[in-house]
Amino acid sequence: MAELEGLEFGKSDFVLLDEVTMEQFMENLKLRFEKGRIYTYIGEVVVSVNPYRQMDIYGKEAIDAYRGRELYENPPHLYAVSDAAYKAMKRRAKDTCIVISGESGAGKTEASKYIMQYIAAITNPSQRAEVESVKNVLLKSNCVLEAFGNAKTNRNDNSSRFGKYMDINFNFNGDPTGGHINNYLLEKSRVVQQQGGERNFHSFYQLLRGGTEETLKSFHLENNPALYTYTREGAAAATTNNDRSNHKAVMSALDVIGFSKEEINSIYQILAAILLLGNVEFGSEGEIVHVVDQDTVTHISELTATDPESVTKGLLYRTVATGGGDVIEKGHTEKDACFGRDAFAKALYERLFGWIVSRINGIIEVKDYNPVLHGKNTVIGVLDIYGFEIFDNNSFEQFCINYCNEKLQQLFIELILQQEQEEYQREGITWQHIDYFNNQIIVDLVEQQHKGILSILDEACLTVGKVTDTVCLESMDTKLAQHPHYTSRKLSPTDKTMDFQKHFRIRHYAGDVTYSVDGFLDKNKDLLFQDFKRLMYNSANPVLKEMWPDGQLSITEVTKRPLTAGTLFKNSIVALVDKLACKEPYYVRCIKPNEMKSPVLFDDARCQHQVAYLGLLENVMVRRAGFAYRQQYPRFLQRYKMTCEYTWPNHLMATDREAVEAIITQHGFQGDVAYGHTKLFVRTPRTLFTLEQERATLIPILVLFLQKVSPHTFITIIIIIIRVTSDHQYQWWARQIVKNIPPSEMLEVRAKVAALTSLSGERKDWGLGRAWERDYLSNARDCPQTSSAFVRVSKELKNKDGYAQVVFSGFCRKVNRFNKSTDRALLVTDKYVYKLEPKKLYKVLKRLPLDSFTGLSVTSGTDQMVALHTSTQDDVLLCLQQGELCPNQDRVGELVGAMVDHFTRIRKGLLPVKVCRSALQLHMRGKPKSVTVETKAGQTVADFKKSRDGFILLVPDK
Repeated sequence: MAELEGLEFGKSDFVLLDEVTMEQFMENLKLRFEKGRIYTYIGEVVVSVNPYRQMDIYGKEAIDAYRGRELYENPPHLYAVSDAAYKAMKRRAKDTCIVISGESGAGKTEASKYIMQYIAAITNPSQRAEVESVKNVLLKSNCVLEAFGNAKTNRNDNSSRFGKYMDINFNFNGDPTGGHINNYLLEKSRVVQQQGGERNFHSFYQLLRGGTEETLKSFHLENNPALYTYTREGAAAATTNNDRSNHKAVMSALDVIGFSKEEINSIYQILAAILLLGNVEFGSEGEIVHVVDQDTVTHISELTATDPESVTKGLLYRTVATGGGDVIEKGHTEKDACFGRDAFAKALYERLFGWIVSRINGIIEVKDYNPVLHGKNTVIGVLDIYGFEIFDNNSFEQFCINYCNEKLQQLFIELILQQEQEEYQREGITWQHIDYFNNQIIVDLVEQQHKGILSILDEACLTVGKVTDTVCLESMDTKLAQHPHYTSRKLSPTDKTMDFQKHFRIRHYAGDVTYSVDGFLDKNKDLLFQDFKRLMYNSANPVLKEMWPDGQLSITEVTKRPLTAGTLFKNSIVALVDKLACKEPYYVRCIKPNEMKSPVLFDDARCQHQVAYLGLLENVMVRRAGFAYRQQYPRFLQRYKMTCEYTWPNHLMATDREAVEAIITQHGFQGDVAYGHTKLFVRTPRTLFTLEQERATLIPILVLFLQKVSPHTFITIIIIIIRVTSDHQYQWWARQIVKNIPPSEMLEVRAKVAALTSLSGERKDWGLGRAWERDYLSNARDCPQTSSAFVRVSKELKNKDGYAQVVFSGFCRKVNRFNKSTDRALLVTDKYVYKLEPKKLYKVLKRLPLDSFTGLSVTSGTDQMVALHTSTQDDVLLCLQQGELCPNQDRVGELVGAMVDHFTRIRKGLLPVKVCRSALQLHMRGKPKSVTVETKAGQTVADFKKSRDGFILLVPDK
């Protein structure tokens, strides 16, 4: 649940609606949009409404506010779901993914950029150069892929015309080490033709408007998109994109990512060649077709480093092999020549885009990764893929895009329902069935073997002879006549919104879409004459040659018929869904508020349609299937224990569940909750509101008071509260003062209370006035050279031994029974105490069960000597070392406090602490020893000398 916002902003979580109706959902969505609250939760799903304006909610302050916090601790935000995915990945070594969905113009691309920026901002605190380099490449790749993969459409000035899924790899320390980008179905038909008012890909306009005069001249171009057939339609299209400044940004990004100057030049040479290809015109004399302007062909051959005659020949002729093995040249008709030219231009751009993606992958992919040496490599996936599309004229591209959205919607439904149902079953809570639309029937309509539309298209493409789009439509009508989600004019003769022999309609989950079959077969076959492939493979430009490996085949070599475009796309989407299904998913559901790109207009009907087809209302119902909110007992207790006198600051009950029951009972909410095995389930939102309001009332009290007291006084007050006194009025007063200690500080407070109580004022200095870090070996500031190695080892031990918490860790000098000392590292966890060898990557030298320790002995001086007593009378004697974080700091008090507090709270027992004013008494291998500490100027903690009944430790004079 999100932190409470004022009622004037509506409900920050749709789960908290009084009634789950479309009317209430839309009322809340509209109110929040009008108040500038563009994010709202459905449990852990973020609903995002495109604001169509710059929002001041993404700076460093916002990043700091969401870093490391739980979803419910701040207002809804993309940063919250990003942090949740990152924490799940880092804490539990769990692969996660963030799926961003919504229609074109809903803000998916912007959302993915903010998510990437957040992840980059919260990682690599030590500023390691190699990690910074990876982060730069990951961020800059967005800029490059937008330039070459995005375009202005009538719905969106920066519409992604391809699908992108990026895996970001993280090391055991939670820092990004690389990534991999998958791209899906680039809309290459846009290269040669756009709808009215739309543009070609940004890259063309950036080159023409942002390229220097010298560059354009070398490319035989002019600074005017209207001069080129492929960019003419979009030359006058109004857009918010600044092509000139964006071109500079892309050039800089390519350089930062690691493209060489030669590679960058080749990229733009290919763009120039495509632009010039569009201006190639054909004429004919009888049956002979010729190129009208040979100079243009010469420029294309120069830019592609090929022979001019070969370019001309490729445009005018097609080389084919006969059944007898002879090779002949067939001259094109003027129509075929135009078709071949445009197919070549589309293929050039598609290969260029694919090469750019593969080149980026080659730079950022994790190489030579050894999990044994580096720990488990975990992943966060970010999916930014085209949204559902319904245009006036919907062709093969829209058919594929909408099929992709059907698959993703099906995954969303399955995972959300499955996760909810599994959680209820796992927790022993009765599940209430929720009706929802299962769109598997539509997925099958498209992809089912032998019966689906893609199979029918493939069958038509394989049929020998002249098979037209119309013939294919007739086949679909015959095989799919009984399907409830398919129709055509032939099957619905009275529906005049469709034309005979041209249209078919699919009833998608997002609404009915009418498709025109014109061009379906050609786009599915994805024909490109082999001559062009051989031409590019034989280019003197190594970049071009690399893009066309299939051009090395001679015309007489028999090759297997390639898979169709539709089948290739289906296979890639099936693989994508499989990849997402094995990760823990987080969702951002984007909504487009209006068609005018207005920051103030909220089109109710338009938004309601999106809410309906995204299944958001069903999502709320599933989330609220009996219980609106659920939380693990320790987390619920941590947040609300301050509202109950029996649980603050510590409870003395057997389990956290019992403590939670005490909170619920004190507030009278017993009839509104259910207790699962590990979680509390709350039925109505008002229970949460009441708890949150009381918590919010209590928080300022302690803050005001603590401004007036010293740290020592503060600890003393805590002790007064913990100790039972007979003065109930004083108890009440003390509780009011300290009721709202931030949960994040409670571990340190408890430890200091335990240390003060145990040491009873007998030790001169025990570190009260400084912050207690506990886990010093993991702290990069304290041990910058080896902290990463220790983190890896501690994770391995955690997985192997199953401990949950580090109680204390630090460097020490270990003293053995022969009075010899060596540098060691100490790791105390809630299960074991480990002696480690820092010089050997923290190799475990000894492991003792924590239960075997029976007490501690320390001196009353300022030395750092500690004796850990064991039940086996093989005690551990060591001298703590200060590390680099803060020289000369006392850590004995911290070790004592941490262990005593742990035994008191978790072990439910006492750990006796003895402060010795003379010698420490201990046993080593069953034999009694005594240790006397002397202070002597010039000596170090490594110096020892024998005494009659033990030995003397000499420490430097402070």
